[in-house]
Amino acid sequence: MTEERNNTDLVELKGRSIILVGTAHISTESVKNVEEVILEERPEHVCVEIDASRYGALTQKNSWESLRIDQVLKQKKGFLLLANLSLSSFQKRLGLDMGITPGEEMKRAIEIAQREGISYSFSDREVHVTLRRAWAKSSFWGKNKMLAALLSSVFTKEKISQEEVERLKNKDMLADMMEELASFLPSVKEVLIDERDRYLATRIFQRPESRIVAVVGAGHIDGIKRWLQKLEEGSVEEDVSDIERIPSPSVLSKVLPWLIPVIVIGLIIAGFFISGWEEAVNMLWKWILVNGTLSALGSLIALAHPVTILLSFIAAPITSMNPTIGVGIVTGLVEWYLRKPRVKDFENLTQDLITVKGFYRNRITHVLVVFFLSSLGSAAGTFIGIPYLTTLLT
Repeated sequence: MTEERNNTDLVELKGRSIILVGTAHISTESVKNVEEVILEERPEHVCVEIDASRYGALTQKNSWESLRIDQVLKQKKGFLLLANLSLSSFQKRLGLDMGITPGEEMKRAIEIAQREGISYSFSDREVHVTLRRAWAKSSFWGKNKMLAALLSSVFTKEKISQEEVERLKNKDMLADMMEELASFLPSVKEVLIDERDRYLATRIFQRPESRIVAVVGAGHIDGIKRWLQKLEEGSVEEDVSDIERIPSPSVLSKVLPWLIPVIVIGLIIAGFFISGWEEAVNMLWKWILVNGTLSALGSLIALAHPVTILLSFIAAPITSMNPTIGVGIVTGLVEWYLRKPRVKDFENLTQDLITVKGFYRNRITHVLVVFFLSSLGSAAGTFIGIPYLTTLLT
């Protein structure tokens, strides 16, 4: 049996009661509602829709000081960190408009639990797993749409009112938003919403306490209720290890980085047999010019150091032929070496995330901008350069 009141659902299982508190992450009303429900219900345990790393970032002011951007790039996690910071930027800007820190209701739930002597647990999947699964499960065009959405979230000037935030907790509006997300990025909706519905429900269900308050985003309420019912009936397993793993790259993803150099070299060899050495050298030079110029242009737009811009031009045609390293790793590491982050960059990172100017000004995020735009330029050069070389043969 399920009762509903004020964005709060009571789910009765055999011998257990689970109170689901639906929130909007930048809502002052949600913070008040969470506090009222916990104090009124006096649960044995509180589950919160947050993971340990996000909670650390929310509560530890100096959590970024241990960040080594050079290690992030060497481990090929530049896109992952940029995506995480872009999402943080969007949420922080909205929160600033509302006069609240994003995720404040989760933090308040834990503070009250600690104060009242109630046990609590982080019930969400680690954010880096969610982002990597969303990336891995997206098609080539899906990845491009996801990057476009993340970048637009950084550059957008859109404002949102308190009334609009509160309407986000309305189930009809949430259903419309989920349908829109599913049609635009179905694989991302599956990872961000559907999988986490299952993960959250399972972690809540596995708690042994008989009375639990679970603080979750309002968009997860209906999905969690469905999964709790299935878990209670025993129609699904409690094992969620399958959605904690990063999917293996597709065959195309594995083959494509090796296929590009084969195609380029094949076209240049064909040029030699058709027109001789002069044409082969001409094709090689034009490949270098197209790929290097667009990558250097990306670094220029990122306001990279002049040495970094020069190395973008030199490195892009080479790294495009080497599947083991991307030009963004080279340019990012060079930019990091030439303009190492200062103490004030770590101190101001949270504030600098709010604006595009801040992204460029802060040396931590600036390295990532250089990494991304030089990579984007080289990728454009590859997809323009190969058809261009083909036309030279005719």
